[in-house]
Amino acid sequence: MRLQNRSAYAFLAPYLLVFTAFWVWPIIDSFLISFQNTRVNPWTFNLPLNWGRLFGDPAFYNALQNTLIILIVQVPVMITLATVMAVLLNSPLLKARGIFRFAFFAPVVVGEVAYAAVFRLMFNVDFGIINKLLGGVGISPVSWFADSHAAMVLIIIAVTWRWAGYNAIIILSGLQSIPEDVYEAATLDRVSRFQQFIHITLPLLKPIILFCVVLSVIGTMQLFTEPYLITNRGGPGGGTETLGLLLYRQAFQSTNFGYASAIAYTMAALAVVISLLNLWVGREAK
Repeated sequence: MRLQNRSAYAFLAPYLLVFTAFWVWPIIDSFLISFQNTRVNPWTFNLPLNWGRLFGDPAFYNALQNTLIILIVQVPVMITLATVMAVLLNSPLLKARGIFRFAFFAPVVVGEVAYAAVFRLMFNVDFGIINKLLGGVGISPVSWFADSHAAMVLIIIAVTWRWAGYNAIIILSGLQSIPEDVYEAATLDRVSRFQQFIHITLPLLKPIILFCVVLSVIGTMQLFTEPYLITNRGGPGGGTETLGLLLYRQAFQSTNFGYASAIAYTMAALAVVISLLNLWVGREAK
C-alpha cells in the first residue's frame, strides 16, 4: 500500500512542483510584497505603508466605487438577460438552435482589441451608428467618451454584450437537465407557462444562476480590458477606472509593486466576501 502511495505521489510530483513554483509561491510572495516599500532600492519592510495608503487614497475609493457600480448594475442585468436568452434557446419552437447558440457564444472568442475597436467606432460621437440611431428618434448625440456617466453606461453595455451569451449557455445546460416529466405534470394540473417558469424553472435553476453570479462577480472585480481599451484607460478623468486598471497603473506605470499587491489582495478579499454573501442569500432563499 505504501509503495502504491509513493508511486502516486511520484506521478503527481511534476505537477505539484510546477503548481508550487508558479501558483503557490507567487501568491505568498505578492502578499509579502504588499508589506514592503518597493520605491526604494533595496526593498524594505514597512508594514503600514501600502495598507495605510490604501484606506486614505482617493484614487482607490474612486476605482472601488466605479467597480461596485458596474457590479451592482451590470451583473443583475446580464444574468437576467442570459436567463431569458437561455429559455428562448431551449424553446422547441426555435429553428436552427445550434446557429443561435454559436452566435450568442461568439462574443467570448472575439479578440479583445478587435471588439474594443468596434465598440469605439459604434459609439463615436460624430459618425457612430449608435448616435445615428438616437438622432433618428430625436435624441441628441451622446458624448460617450467625454461624459463619465455615458462612459460608464458604455462599459456596462460592452461587458454585458461580451458575457451574456456565455452565461446563457451555462444556464441553458441547467435548463436541459430539468426532467420534462415535471412540466408535463404541471401542464396536466393546468399550470400556465409563466407559473411553470416562476415556480419550477427558476427554483431548479437557482444553483446554476448562483454559479453564474459568482463567476460574474469575480470577473467584474478584475475588470480591466474594457476601461483600458474602450474608454481610453479609465477615462474621462478616471470616471471608468476600475480596481484592475488602478492595479495596472500602480504596478506597471508607477512601478509601485507593494501598493499594487495591496490593491490585488483587497480585490481578492472583496470578491470572496461578495461571492460568499451571494451564496448565503441564495441558500437562505430556499
